Amino acid sequence: MSDTIKTAVLGCGKVGHFHAKCYQSLDGSEFVGAVGTRPGRGAAFGAEYGVPGFDSLAELVDRTGAQAVSICTPHPNHESYAVEAARLGLHIAIEKPLASTLADCDAIIAAAQQSRVIGTTICQRRFYHPAMRIKQAIDAGKLGHPILGTVNMLGWRDMGYYRSDPWRGTWAGEGGGVLVNQAPHQLDLLLWYMGEVDEVVGCWDTLNHPDLEVDDTAMALIRFRSGALGNIVVSNSQNPALFGNVRVHGSNGASVGVQTDGGAMFIAGMSGITEPPVNDLWTIAREEDRLAELQAEDSEFFNSVDSMYYFHREQLADFLSAIREDREPLITLDDGRRTVELFTAIYRSQAEHGWVKLPLQS
Repeated sequence: MSDTIKTAVLGCGKVGHFHAKCYQSLDGSEFVGAVGTRPGRGAAFGAEYGVPGFDSLAELVDRTGAQAVSICTPHPNHESYAVEAARLGLHIAIEKPLASTLADCDAIIAAAQQSRVIGTTICQRRFYHPAMRIKQAIDAGKLGHPILGTVNMLGWRDMGYYRSDPWRGTWAGEGGGVLVNQAPHQLDLLLWYMGEVDEVVGCWDTLNHPDLEVDDTAMALIRFRSGALGNIVVSNSQNPALFGNVRVHGSNGASVGVQTDGGAMFIAGMSGITEPPVNDLWTIAREEDRLAELQAEDSEFFNSVDSMYYFHREQLADFLSAIREDREPLITLDDGRRTVELFTAIYRSQAEHGWVKLPLQS
């Protein structure tokens, strides 16, 4: 395969612009087109980037020879477009979450396998330096082995946010609430650090957004297959600002954490990232005094790059490298399914009033 890969975007909303700008700036990427989900949207979007726009993936492939596409539609629509893209031979990068149902996840994974294309789910926070540092510490045995993992994601979404797109805040249009749209980044990190889940008990509610159909707050307890335990608290009901962290506690007493989000709420295309991600806990033996140093190092780096796009670019660069090298990307479609499986289990736990065993079938 050529070192240059012809890339494209499907879905011309806010997140689509992130992917288009990344593809235009990445070495080894030739951004060749955009596809809209409504007539004329692709052409208008493409004009902003000097590329043709189309109303169908088939036309995109026929006219441009595109080889890879980012799926940037609302998540309940990911399956239909991703399956079509895979069948056309396109490698697929799918915005988080992979889908809103396990059946859709399995259809995407099956189509990618059958067509022998590379697929990834966008979880760019894995590329944050403090998040990667935790994974490296776990893999190096610096915590013994993980015995407790926690997620706290406390933020705010006002009704203006939910009204900004007609699909938001509904089961049909969004597939869920805070668990599906805001929490997947933190859930992905928790699963990356802690491994496979054995069982889950959870609950959710809509506490201060009475016009919503979906959850604005959810909690869960997890037992991992390793025997470790986990705890999740996520909410869109705390105003003002945002606080999100993931922490891992080890069998040797060491603890590490990453504050992935802080400050004002980040909304793609509507607001920026106000605070750099940092390790907010670090008690590894003989490294206890490094926390301030690590925070300064990561803050300096974060403020030296265009944080709005840099980490998306890092993941898309890995995606394109995986295509060239015919390997799995750092974040796979199976990884995306695990996050969907986890929030599905939480919803199911409330409906069934008890613990839910994993794995779940679609």
